[in-house]
Amino acid sequence: MTVDLRIFTEPQQGATYDDLLAVARAAEALGFSGFFRSDHYLAMGGDGGAGPTDAWTTLAGLARETSTIRLGTLVTSATFRLPGPLAIQVAGVDRMSGGRVELGLGAGWFEAEHTAYGIPFPPLGERFDRLEEQLAVITGLWATEPGKTFSHNGTHYPVVDSPALAKPTQDGGVPIIIGGGGKRRTPALAARYAAEFNAPFMSATEAGRLFERVRAVARDAGREPGALTCSAAQVVCVGRDEATLRRRADAIGRDLDELRANGLAGSPDEVATKIATFEAAGAQRLYLQVLDLTDLDHLADIADAALE
Repeated sequence: MTVDLRIFTEPQQGATYDDLLAVARAAEALGFSGFFRSDHYLAMGGDGGAGPTDAWTTLAGLARETSTIRLGTLVTSATFRLPGPLAIQVAGVDRMSGGRVELGLGAGWFEAEHTAYGIPFPPLGERFDRLEEQLAVITGLWATEPGKTFSHNGTHYPVVDSPALAKPTQDGGVPIIIGGGGKRRTPALAARYAAEFNAPFMSATEAGRLFERVRAVARDAGREPGALTCSAAQVVCVGRDEATLRRRADAIGRDLDELRANGLAGSPDEVATKIATFEAAGAQRLYLQVLDLTDLDHLADIADAALE
């Protein structure tokens, strides 16, 4: 198995920074290539326990308390932050990590978290317009040569004579991830701005079709399709026996039969086989969504199932 594997978490469901640190360190020790987190301010389907933690605040802490694992968001909402300050923030975390950060960026979709924290929530078309402009500003700031300034004549985010600092550690800027099931604007944005395209929570067959679509759009845009990494995200639930598997499904409030049908759930051999179907569909990377962040033994079982 050659597919790259990363751990993906949903801390808005109630995880503290210490919970995230424990999972990130365990993932690093077990050999996963990345630790990623969602960017949400409201729990889904519950009260959220300890409440939300800010994505980039926690990643800054993890940047200093890990050493090799890559860190990032899947995905930061463009509605939450202005692009100039976000570019500074992400560049700073990249420097704090020694060049291990990646930025997933999306249009935002969860209206309730916006109203809960006083964040404007424009209509879908405007959210995509803002996302496109944020991508132009962020990449433009990072690409500006030292000593020169950056300006952007935008509708939503005009920028005038910015010194375009701070710079990320990574040459060319922090890699950007764009994902989703959109058939037109999302592939076009990925082809223009992204290092990686992500197909979230769909079957291997559906993901494969989307990968083909994105690569075709990239080719039409004059970009080498192979330069765009294709990835998928799937919930994972592994158990060495049926009782453990059912206990872990119950712990995240999911029906085991449904998880087996729609996620990476089952014995280590079952999960390894399912991962192979995504690899065969063209996925070069998988984000394994781990929802119970208190069960570190689960991470070890996932590693045994998925990492060679």
